[in-house]
Amino acid sequence: MNRRISLKELANFIGKCQRCPLWRTRIKTVPGEGPVHAKIIIIGQAPGAKENETGRPFVGRAGRFLDQLLKIGGIARIKVFITSPVKCFPPKNRKPRKEEIDACLPYLEKQIEIVNSKKFILLGETAFEVFFPDKNFKNSRGKFLTENGKKYFISYHPAAGIRFQKFKKILEKDFRRLSGYF
Repeated sequence: MNRRISLKELANFIGKCQRCPLWRTRIKTVPGEGPVHAKIIIIGQAPGAKENETGRPFVGRAGRFLDQLLKIGGIARIKVFITSPVKCFPPKNRKPRKEEIDACLPYLEKQIEIVNSKKFILLGETAFEVFFPDKNFKNSRGKFLTENGKKYFISYHPAAGIRFQKFKKILEKDFRRLSGYF
């Protein structure tokens, strides 16, 4: 089956999802976006308010900062697939709950299968815990981890860099490490 059609069909299916209570308060689902043959998949935490309005990932303030970080890392946004563990906006921009992540996880797994990338950037503790539930985020941040033939780079979520100057500097340093690696 054509992978592009598969991603589009999956996005349509996600748009009708009612597997967890988040569907009741969403405006639009945010399945993710990017080329079907992306070499890198970026995974964040959850859609924010702007993402909920537009149906696109990382388009608010954190998205603009992510764009700056990608530029620092020499990575073109149009060449990466961007998504998150949940596809609907958690009310009041709260962290997604385990049961919400569990309900959406099959969608993320299917996206990963379709895009078939071997390189990932995990932004924040929520994304990290999906892939490494038995590891410590703070000990892994800024590092490359390999598991099942896939490479994962771990960093803070861009929203942390917007809120705290300390994290902004760390994120910039982390993304400098990506220059030439991916």
